[in-house]
Amino acid sequence: MGITLTKESSDVIQVSSPGRINLIGEHTDYNDGFVLPAAIDKRIYMRLSKNGTKTTCRIKSRGFDSVLVADLFSLKPGTEGWHNYVLGVLNELQLLTQGLKGFDCEMYTEVPAGSGVSSSAALECGLAYGLNELFELGLNKWQLIKLSQRAEHNFVGTKCGIMDQFSSVMGKKDHAMLLDCQSLDFEYIPTKLNPYVILMLNTNVTHNLSTSGYNTRREESASGLKIITDHFGVKNSFREINMEMVEECRELLGDVRYRRCSYILEENQRVLKAAKALKKNDLLELGELLYRSHKGQSEKYEVSCPELDFLVEFSKGTKEILGSRMVGGGFGGCTLNLINKDAVVDYVERASIAYEKKFKIKLSHFVTVPSQGTSITKQTYDEFKFG
Repeated sequence: MGITLTKESSDVIQVSSPGRINLIGEHTDYNDGFVLPAAIDKRIYMRLSKNGTKTTCRIKSRGFDSVLVADLFSLKPGTEGWHNYVLGVLNELQLLTQGLKGFDCEMYTEVPAGSGVSSSAALECGLAYGLNELFELGLNKWQLIKLSQRAEHNFVGTKCGIMDQFSSVMGKKDHAMLLDCQSLDFEYIPTKLNPYVILMLNTNVTHNLSTSGYNTRREESASGLKIITDHFGVKNSFREINMEMVEECRELLGDVRYRRCSYILEENQRVLKAAKALKKNDLLELGELLYRSHKGQSEKYEVSCPELDFLVEFSKGTKEILGSRMVGGGFGGCTLNLINKDAVVDYVERASIAYEKKFKIKLSHFVTVPSQGTSITKQTYDEFKFG
């Protein structure tokens, strides 16, 4: 089934929406914490067009044979993994505005799914951003960010924090962003890494956060926090407690909740130190914090996996790498490596051989840079990335 799009500029919107990396600060966003993400140059491209109907939406993703057809007045969960991200956005838009009408959409993605660089947020934010422009719905960026987050909560079932959607929409070229996930205050930090680059090594071990331990970790940290705040009679927020309080409640918490809560507090401190290091261009300090972050994720929050641990450990034998850690929700996906650009080719070859020998899985990789957030593209119709 094909989709025919009109070429009149007023009826066609072309959107570019990025994935994201998080330099440091994992699982802190839904715990009132700090994160240090950046949008990346791997993006989802969308072309949206009004189709003249009141309620019929047709969405085609290149690489999938099927077309998702949805009725705005009867939105139900979809049959393929990516469907619910789309349907969730449509549902949230319907709750906020009466201006949405029938449209056609074609998508092409270069954001690797299941790799910890948030292909889901790129999809959600790109669609919300594009429809907001196409139908002149008048929503601001923060509204688009929050409705995209709610889409993932309500239709997908992943109780994600705000970081992924924030990063996709608010990204700025050559900058990371220090985000306070409690107040939503943020600042752009110039990210000058030369001669180092960000190398992502994809384990090709896929994860599905809605069915993995992601929601379990969220519950464990929340229930641990409640034990501590109830004990001390303070507001139920990680920002109201410290390590001394966690230690005093260690027996009440039990081993698992103790490790979850102590990790969150320690990771928040690592984020703030990393932001200072980036401002001072102290890449050695930044690299060491990456290693410490991974150790915490692996041993205290337990969201790593043997493949990720192997790659981080392997990196320690390469002097051209300053730091490495797993990124994303965990249980698979990518490691982020801060590596001298001249060493990338040799290191990828060595790591690939060792990884395949160990796990019988081929490693894939890409080099990325902090990039611009979700935006309307200036490409012409014929230049757009659809064959």
